[in-house]
Amino acid sequence: MNVLEQIEKEQMRLDLPEFRSGDTVKVHVRIVEGTRERIQVFEGAVIAINWKDSRTSFTVRKVSYGIGVERVFPLHSPMIDKIEVVNQGRVRRSKIYYIRKLRGKAARIKERGYRPENK
Repeated sequence: MNVLEQIEKEQMRLDLPEFRSGDTVKVHVRIVEGTRERIQVFEGAVIAINWKDSRTSFTVRKVSYGIGVERVFPLHSPMIDKIEVVNQGRVRRSKIYYIRKLRGKAARIKERGYRPENK
């Protein structure tokens, strides 16, 4: 194993939940303002996940005061306090960039149905 790969493996977080594109998530981010630190929650739909081992990032989109806001988070960043999955969405694509063009009710994502396992 390469030295870089070994260092990256050590820095990966294992406490994060599983989520996919279309899911609505709350990302609790640590914000440092001068000497103070606080937690800010960014809630929105996951529109893309870029899988690259320890460099994995995901894009979250929300509409705030009628304006679409997107933010890219590194998955294994120490600045992320926690991630909560609020809703599981059902989409047919892994990258749902088409949602940027949709407005109002057309931009809704259907909820993924519950499937009990081993029953």
